Amino acid sequence: MQVLQLVISGVAQGCIYGLIALGFVLIYKATETVSFAQGELMMLGAFCALAAMAFLGFPFWLAVISAIAAMGVFGVLLERIVIRPILGQPAFSIVMLTIGIGYVARGLITMIPNIGTETHTLPVPYKDRVLNLGTLVINVEQMAVIGSTAALCLLLYTVFRYSKVGIAMQAASQNQLAAYYMGIPVKTLNGLVWGLAAGAAAIAGLLLAPITFVHANMGFIGLKAFPAAVVGGFGSLPGAIVGGLVIGIVESLAGFYLPEGFKDTAAYIVVLLMLMIKPNGLFGEKLRKKV
Repeated sequence: MQVLQLVISGVAQGCIYGLIALGFVLIYKATETVSFAQGELMMLGAFCALAAMAFLGFPFWLAVISAIAAMGVFGVLLERIVIRPILGQPAFSIVMLTIGIGYVARGLITMIPNIGTETHTLPVPYKDRVLNLGTLVINVEQMAVIGSTAALCLLLYTVFRYSKVGIAMQAASQNQLAAYYMGIPVKTLNGLVWGLAAGAAAIAGLLLAPITFVHANMGFIGLKAFPAAVVGGFGSLPGAIVGGLVIGIVESLAGFYLPEGFKDTAAYIVVLLMLMIKPNGLFGEKLRKKV
């Protein structure tokens, strides 16, 4: 029963990693660039909800919707104003830009008096509630993470499978030039992808905040989400979630059964093993280059 308890805890944490990794994969598939600002976008989403509840008096569910919508718009504007002008430059330049965006976001939040330097609790209706199933005790906060992640995955599957916008995004991710010649507005879709990635990061922040706290450095969890994207296969949306689950479960088990310190390195050990055994990840596509 103890193992099951640890697995459930690991799955909940892995869902957080998976949601952030979704942003990595979405942006990579659309623009072939990697955004290392996903963790900070998650942090901004949590602070948006906190501000909506504390200063605007929004109820929890309205604050959640407002924060996700605000971060979606922020992602679109970020792509349009900051990212798009340097597309076509070396990939290293874009990577450094996204790292810089993360530092700027964290710095701006820290500069807010009495807010940025403090640790806050996001008041949620299900805080500290548990479900007792015999000898198994399940935290409602963890179940909310798992359920919300499953619902978001189903929504994304429906969008990409049945909507015109989703199908157009898939076409653009395969070949942007061909999609452009077929009349697909590639630039607009790239903006929507950044908005979608920012929205997913905001959801991750809203789900993580009740379990931990809202603070300026909570975005560092993105460093664990990147290995999740690598493990799952960097071009695969399902792989991002599966990779997150793998990292979360391994961390949970390592933190309980192995000596102190192994939990923090478990994600990177899994990545190293995956790169040696299956370099393309669990769901990654094999690419061949003829020379």
